[in-house]
Amino acid sequence: MALPESTSQTSKARRTALLGAMFLMATSAIGPGFITQTTEFTVQIGAAFAFAIVVSILVDIAVQLNVWRVIGVSGMRAQELGNKVLPGIGWFLAALVFIGGMIFNIGNIAGTGLGLNAMLGVDAKIGGAISAVVAILIFLSKKAGMALDRIVVMLGAVMILLMLYVAIVAAPPVGDAIRNVVLPEKIDFLIITTLIGGTVGGYITYAGAHRMIDSGTSGVEHVKSISNISTLAIIVTGVMRVLLFLAILGVVAGGVALTSVIGAAYTSVSFITKRTTPERTRNLITVAFIVVCGIIYMFLGQAPATLLIFAGAFNGLILPVGFAVLLWVAWRRRDLLHGYNYPKVLLVIGALTWLLSVYLGWNSISGLAALWNS
Repeated sequence: MALPESTSQTSKARRTALLGAMFLMATSAIGPGFITQTTEFTVQIGAAFAFAIVVSILVDIAVQLNVWRVIGVSGMRAQELGNKVLPGIGWFLAALVFIGGMIFNIGNIAGTGLGLNAMLGVDAKIGGAISAVVAILIFLSKKAGMALDRIVVMLGAVMILLMLYVAIVAAPPVGDAIRNVVLPEKIDFLIITTLIGGTVGGYITYAGAHRMIDSGTSGVEHVKSISNISTLAIIVTGVMRVLLFLAILGVVAGGVALTSVIGAAYTSVSFITKRTTPERTRNLITVAFIVVCGIIYMFLGQAPATLLIFAGAFNGLILPVGFAVLLWVAWRRRDLLHGYNYPKVLLVIGALTWLLSVYLGWNSISGLAALWNS
């Protein structure tokens, strides 16, 4: 028996939205910031950077499996859960993520400018302005949500194909990289924290999960879908991260990294609005956010590469705060999860990862100050 047309369209729209959520997380994590970080750090420590890549992927797995499940089952955004746990902490988290998202989005705009400069010879500031204008047009469209999902999926696929091509052509020393995964020649806390911040920290942590619940997928009945889509998102992100590292010439892919500008803006605004906020209002606030970031970038005068690395380190310091809130909900606030019996294995893995994020953040503080003053 055929499904009614309206039911079929709803189902198709939900699948598109879930794919959009998956690629929004993946492409936000593999944006200009990560491209620049990979290039800079690979130049600094060579194949030893492979160890940092693997650590970031392991942290990503532990964090995202918990974040998607807690937010997905509860049906509430991270800041809403925070205020339920301890009144005020949600708004504190929102402020941290919004500021971090703004810093990173300035860096993202700078990164797209670098990409267009490398590919077409366009002035970096003009290239950044072009990327901001394109992102603004997406959010001004009447069907911004659907457009966002489709564009993110399309550009995500293009990014994967480009990085695969460059990784093959570059013929990297794979043996050295594998050896450094097990026996790293050098371990740098600032590099690891910056990488984690640029791929898991700050707004990136919540990009996919917030988009998922905004699209209508939440609650205990959707646990299987939530688990499947978060796992796929992690796999896609990990593959893209490894390919980009192996390519080393990752800036070649910078021209299609517009999705991280979209992801930073969308997720940062989701922290200062409610689920009941009209979509048009939310889109206009997002446009204003991108405009402000673009203007700041044009007048800041800070070197784009340094800004991108600083933004990643800053977001790495935010990670322990928000992740602690979600782990507390999973551990002690079953009422917010509608009685859902949270998997103990995920809790243990999450707690160990949280301790690691605190340790890395503490060790990177002095390096972060030195980086900004350099």
